[in-house]
Amino acid sequence: MQPTYSPSVRRRRLNAQLRKYREARGETTAVVAKKLGWQQTKVSKIETGERKKVTPEDLDALLNYYKVDDPEMRASLHECARLGNQRGWWSKYRDLLPSGLPDFEAEASVIKTYECQVIPGLLQTPAYAEAIFRANLVRSDEEIAKRLEGRMKRQEILNRVDPPEYWVIVDEAALRRVVGSRGVMVQQLRHLTHMAARHNINISVLPFEEGAHPATVGSFVIMEFPDPMDASIGHVETPTSSLYVEEDHELAQLNTIFAGAQGSALSPARSLAFINDVIQALEE
Repeated sequence: MQPTYSPSVRRRRLNAQLRKYREARGETTAVVAKKLGWQQTKVSKIETGERKKVTPEDLDALLNYYKVDDPEMRASLHECARLGNQRGWWSKYRDLLPSGLPDFEAEASVIKTYECQVIPGLLQTPAYAEAIFRANLVRSDEEIAKRLEGRMKRQEILNRVDPPEYWVIVDEAALRRVVGSRGVMVQQLRHLTHMAARHNINISVLPFEEGAHPATVGSFVIMEFPDPMDASIGHVETPTSSLYVEEDHELAQLNTIFAGAQGSALSPARSLAFINDVIQALEE
């Protein structure tokens, strides 16, 4: 399988490094733009990602101004700019995946998620996922088929030679709620037990008996990346929009919530036994 690159991660890496170079000089974006003879907002739009495409000429102008002479670093940043201009496989599903989450998942080395209502998308079976999509009665069969195709494509990251570490905390409610039918639900839960056997996947169940816990705020995802230049990022989805969390203090809060929920959850071994008990109850 060919390596999958994330345009968003590469753009984010490039933008962050350029911002560091500017801040090291103690200059504002307006000053840099004026020195280069650019419009005042051009530098800030590059740094914030509003400007999606950074041309080789513009990048060279910035690197020359910042006196970045290391050929390896320059080549690396040019590669980031080149890959940042490309489109990932998920672009064909952009209207159905507006959050762009698969873009970041593509290069994540660690994914941590808490899910309170349904089985996490990366672990859903086709039948379970289709039942979730059909819960919205305004969707056509064509849209559901495309959504299902996109969801299954997302899951390919778990089948890579070097898959990300996947830490999952799933609320008991997601296990108890029968989605589709009992047969669909049994198949889904058995799939969870199979995925839990993989070396890179850890599934913990947060049981009802724990009562209130740190993650009662709702579902979220935290992603970490292998390159030290790429800061971690959080993702929180609402019924109408998606929010990416990038500030250090906000990420620290999300990680604290995840750790607290993990402390309240069952161990992976006890969670596996719990899931098997739910399967047995559904089969009786």
